[in-house]
Amino acid sequence: MIAGLEEISGGTMQIDGHVVNDVPPSKRGIAMVFQSYALYPHMTVFDNMAFGMRIARESNEEINRRVRSAAQILQLTDYLDRLPKALSGGQRQRVAIGRAICRNPKVFLFDEPLSNLDAALRVATRIEIARLSESMPDTTMIYVTHDQVEAMTLADRIVVLSAGYIEQVGSPMELYERPNNLFVAKFIGSPAMNIIPATIAEAGGATRLTLEGGSTVSVPIATPDADKGKKAHFGVRPEDLDITTGDDYLFEGEVAIVESLGEVTLFYIEGLSADEPIIAKVPGTSPIQRGTTIRFTADQGKLHVFNAEGRSYLAR
Repeated sequence: MIAGLEEISGGTMQIDGHVVNDVPPSKRGIAMVFQSYALYPHMTVFDNMAFGMRIARESNEEINRRVRSAAQILQLTDYLDRLPKALSGGQRQRVAIGRAICRNPKVFLFDEPLSNLDAALRVATRIEIARLSESMPDTTMIYVTHDQVEAMTLADRIVVLSAGYIEQVGSPMELYERPNNLFVAKFIGSPAMNIIPATIAEAGGATRLTLEGGSTVSVPIATPDADKGKKAHFGVRPEDLDITTGDDYLFEGEVAIVESLGEVTLFYIEGLSADEPIIAKVPGTSPIQRGTTIRFTADQGKLHVFNAEGRSYLAR
């Protein structure tokens, strides 16, 4: 629930007992960070960050304190006297974030605020936003992003949208471990969940699937008896696959590409799906070379089955 915001009859929204439309924007306790910065070009960085507080008639001492505190957090102290045209895109975005922080609002609305920052600064600013959120437990933050790392690390609850529809709502780990459908399964996680077209060979309390490549997989997931023989999708995340040399394996395939990233090695396996290779994400480095046939296993509790329409059989 957004702090101070409540719904009354007819869907009308109130802020602290007043209808939203009757409350001046400066008094609503809402601060917006736009993707396009929305800075005043004739004002300095200091004045842009202070503008909302001046409209709210804060004292000069309080304005100076808040602006300089936000500038220190966002590494803007050396730019307070500059105009926006003298800043880089990333610096302008930080000014927009600082302007919102200075207002000390009840509700923050973030529209992809880190999209124009470089990789290192994006990480640093994301950490500062997380700290800001923790320091203001009574403040609500609504954060729009296409970056799943930002969503997974900053959110208490994630709303996954596709084509204007809500696909799933839940905590980051709920979406990661129990995606309701194929869209969520492939959106959360990097690399995306492996999806292999399959047919349900045996249904019931446990399910046996015949994968597109011809191999069979048994999973401890219940499916309706009526779905026997129907099309389905088998899913397993790359990081849940382990290399094995035993006969008790999930599936095997030939390595088409090896990407050694130091901390992990990515294997692209062909022959299991006609559409795209299966990816295995193995910790550390590996001596396995391209062209090698390897076998994979996985924790049975981390396997997924989706019906022909793409809905998970584990979805409640």
